[in-house]
Amino acid sequence: MKNIEEQLSSYKSVHFNKKNIQTHFVGVPIIVLSIVVLLSRFTWGFSLGDYSLNITPAFIAMLLALAYYFTLHTRLAVAMGLYLTVTLYLAALLAPLPYSLELAIGLFIIGWIIQFVGHYYEKAKPAFVDDLSQFLIGPLFLMAEVFFALGLEKTLEKNVSKIAQRKRHDFEQLKSKS
Repeated sequence: MKNIEEQLSSYKSVHFNKKNIQTHFVGVPIIVLSIVVLLSRFTWGFSLGDYSLNITPAFIAMLLALAYYFTLHTRLAVAMGLYLTVTLYLAALLAPLPYSLELAIGLFIIGWIIQFVGHYYEKAKPAFVDDLSQFLIGPLFLMAEVFFALGLEKTLEKNVSKIAQRKRHDFEQLKSKS
Protein backbone atom coordinates (compact mmCIF):
# COMPACT_ATOMS: atom_id res chain seq x y z
CA MET A 1 0.00 0.00 0.00
CA LYS A 2 1.26 3.47 -0.86
CA ASN A 3 2.05 5.80 2.04
CA ILE A 4 0.79 9.37 2.45
CA GLU A 5 3.77 10.92 0.64
CA GLU A 6 3.36 8.61 -2.36
CA GLN A 7 -0.39 9.19 -2.57
CA LEU A 8 -0.24 12.98 -2.20
CA SER A 9 2.76 13.33 -4.53
CA SER A 10 0.99 11.34 -7.26
CA TYR A 11 -1.95 13.72 -6.97
CA LYS A 12 0.23 16.82 -6.65
CA SER A 13 2.23 15.87 -9.77
CA VAL A 14 -0.74 16.91 -11.91
CA HIS A 15 -1.83 19.79 -9.67
CA PHE A 16 0.80 22.53 -9.76
CA ASN A 17 -1.16 25.21 -11.60
CA LYS A 18 -2.84 27.66 -9.17
CA LYS A 19 -6.01 27.90 -11.30
CA ASN A 20 -6.28 24.11 -11.35
CA ILE A 21 -5.93 23.90 -7.58
CA GLN A 22 -8.51 26.68 -7.15
CA THR A 23 -10.99 24.86 -9.36
CA HIS A 24 -10.42 21.73 -7.29
CA PHE A 25 -11.26 23.60 -4.09
CA VAL A 26 -14.69 24.21 -5.67
CA GLY A 27 -15.19 21.09 -7.80
CA VAL A 28 -14.07 18.36 -5.39
CA PRO A 29 -16.36 19.42 -2.50
CA ILE A 30 -19.27 19.70 -4.95
CA ILE A 31 -18.58 16.17 -6.23
CA VAL A 32 -18.21 14.81 -2.70
CA LEU A 33 -21.48 16.45 -1.64
CA SER A 34 -23.28 15.09 -4.71
CA ILE A 35 -22.14 11.54 -3.96
CA VAL A 36 -23.02 11.84 -0.27
CA VAL A 37 -26.48 13.21 -1.14
CA LEU A 38 -27.03 10.31 -3.53
CA LEU A 39 -25.90 7.76 -0.93
CA SER A 40 -28.01 9.45 1.77
CA ARG A 41 -31.25 8.92 -0.11
CA PHE A 42 -31.44 5.34 1.18
CA THR A 43 -31.64 4.44 4.85
CA TRP A 44 -31.74 1.27 6.87
CA GLY A 45 -33.58 1.61 10.16
CA PHE A 46 -32.71 -0.40 13.23
CA SER A 47 -34.42 -0.47 16.60
CA LEU A 48 -32.54 -1.16 19.79
CA GLY A 49 -35.10 -1.16 22.54
CA ASP A 50 -36.33 2.42 22.91
CA TYR A 51 -33.72 3.70 20.45
CA SER A 52 -33.95 3.78 16.69
CA LEU A 53 -30.99 4.19 14.42
CA ASN A 54 -30.92 5.05 10.73
CA ILE A 55 -27.84 4.08 8.74
CA THR A 56 -27.18 5.27 5.18
CA PRO A 57 -24.76 4.00 2.57
CA ALA A 58 -23.16 7.48 2.84
CA PHE A 59 -22.37 6.88 6.52
CA ILE A 60 -20.81 3.49 5.74
CA ALA A 61 -18.78 5.00 2.87
CA MET A 62 -17.60 7.78 5.19
CA LEU A 63 -16.44 5.26 7.79
CA LEU A 64 -14.57 3.26 5.14
CA ALA A 65 -12.92 6.38 3.70
CA LEU A 66 -11.93 7.55 7.18
CA ALA A 67 -10.47 4.13 8.03
CA TYR A 68 -8.31 4.42 4.91
CA TYR A 69 -7.32 8.02 5.72
CA PHE A 70 -6.29 6.98 9.24
CA THR A 71 -3.93 4.38 7.75
CA LEU A 72 -2.28 7.23 5.83
CA HIS A 73 -2.12 10.17 8.27
CA THR A 74 -3.86 10.66 11.62
CA ARG A 75 -4.06 14.48 11.73
CA LEU A 76 -5.35 14.77 8.17
CA ALA A 77 -7.84 11.96 8.87
CA VAL A 78 -9.22 13.79 11.91
CA ALA A 79 -9.69 16.94 9.81
CA MET A 80 -11.31 14.87 7.06
CA GLY A 81 -13.62 13.38 9.67
CA LEU A 82 -14.82 16.86 10.59
CA TYR A 83 -15.27 17.85 6.95
CA LEU A 84 -17.11 14.63 6.08
CA THR A 85 -19.35 14.92 9.13
CA VAL A 86 -20.47 18.38 8.00
CA THR A 87 -20.96 17.03 4.46
CA LEU A 88 -22.98 14.11 5.81
CA TYR A 89 -25.15 16.51 7.79
CA LEU A 90 -25.80 18.72 4.73
CA ALA A 91 -26.60 15.65 2.67
CA ALA A 92 -29.07 14.47 5.32
CA LEU A 93 -30.88 17.80 4.92
CA LEU A 94 -30.88 17.62 1.11
CA ALA A 95 -31.57 13.90 0.54
CA PRO A 96 -35.26 13.95 1.59
CA LEU A 97 -36.07 16.80 -0.80
CA PRO A 98 -38.35 15.84 -3.72
CA TYR A 99 -35.68 16.48 -6.37
CA SER A 100 -32.62 15.24 -4.48
CA LEU A 101 -31.69 12.75 -7.21
CA GLU A 102 -31.69 15.48 -9.85
CA LEU A 103 -29.82 17.77 -7.46
CA ALA A 104 -27.14 15.14 -6.82
CA ILE A 105 -26.72 14.43 -10.53
CA GLY A 106 -26.59 18.14 -11.38
CA LEU A 107 -24.00 18.83 -8.68
CA PHE A 108 -21.95 15.85 -9.85
CA ILE A 109 -21.89 17.13 -13.45
CA ILE A 110 -21.11 20.71 -12.41
CA GLY A 111 -18.31 19.51 -10.13
CA TRP A 112 -16.69 17.51 -12.91
CA ILE A 113 -16.97 20.36 -15.41
CA ILE A 114 -15.13 22.58 -12.92
CA GLN A 115 -12.50 19.85 -12.47
CA PHE A 116 -11.88 19.50 -16.19
CA VAL A 117 -11.61 23.27 -16.62
CA GLY A 118 -8.84 23.15 -14.03
CA HIS A 119 -7.02 20.42 -15.91
CA TYR A 120 -7.26 22.51 -19.08
CA TYR A 121 -5.13 25.11 -17.27
CA GLU A 122 -2.83 22.41 -15.89
CA LYS A 123 -2.28 20.82 -19.31
CA ALA A 124 -2.19 17.43 -17.57
CA LYS A 125 -4.64 14.59 -17.25
CA PRO A 126 -6.47 14.03 -13.94
CA ALA A 127 -4.65 11.82 -11.42
CA PHE A 128 -7.35 9.13 -11.40
CA VAL A 129 -6.69 8.28 -15.06
CA ASP A 130 -3.64 6.24 -14.02
CA ASP A 131 -4.72 5.27 -10.50
CA LEU A 132 -8.36 4.97 -9.39
CA SER A 133 -7.37 5.32 -5.72
CA GLN A 134 -6.77 9.00 -6.52
CA PHE A 135 -10.56 9.51 -6.35
CA LEU A 136 -10.21 9.10 -2.57
CA ILE A 137 -7.01 11.13 -2.45
CA GLY A 138 -8.50 14.26 -4.06
CA PRO A 139 -10.36 15.43 -0.94
CA LEU A 140 -7.41 14.44 1.26
CA PHE A 141 -5.05 16.41 -1.01
CA LEU A 142 -7.17 19.52 -0.55
CA MET A 143 -7.13 19.05 3.22
CA ALA A 144 -3.35 18.67 3.05
CA GLU A 145 -3.16 21.90 1.02
CA VAL A 146 -5.13 23.66 3.79
CA PHE A 147 -2.71 22.27 6.37
CA PHE A 148 0.26 23.43 4.28
CA ALA A 149 -1.23 26.92 3.84
CA LEU A 150 -1.60 27.13 7.63
CA GLY A 151 2.06 26.19 8.08
CA LEU A 152 1.26 22.72 9.38
CA GLU A 153 2.97 19.49 8.30
CA LYS A 154 5.98 21.30 6.77
CA THR A 155 8.06 18.12 6.40
CA LEU A 156 5.20 16.35 4.63
CA GLU A 157 4.75 19.35 2.33
CA LYS A 158 8.46 19.44 1.47
CA ASN A 159 8.63 15.71 0.76
CA VAL A 160 5.41 15.66 -1.28
CA SER A 161 6.50 18.64 -3.39
CA LYS A 162 9.93 17.14 -4.05
CA ILE A 163 8.53 13.77 -5.16
CA ALA A 164 5.72 15.42 -7.16
CA GLN A 165 8.16 17.64 -9.05
CA ARG A 166 10.23 14.61 -9.99
CA LYS A 167 7.10 12.72 -11.13
CA ARG A 168 5.93 15.71 -13.16
CA HIS A 169 9.37 16.06 -14.75
CA ASP A 170 9.32 12.37 -15.72
CA PHE A 171 5.78 12.79 -17.11
CA GLU A 172 6.85 15.82 -19.18
CA GLN A 173 9.87 13.91 -20.51
CA LEU A 174 7.66 11.01 -21.64
CA LYS A 175 5.17 13.43 -23.18
CA SER A 176 7.86 15.23 -25.17
CA LYS A 177 9.17 11.93 -26.56
CA SER A 178 5.70 11.00 -27.88
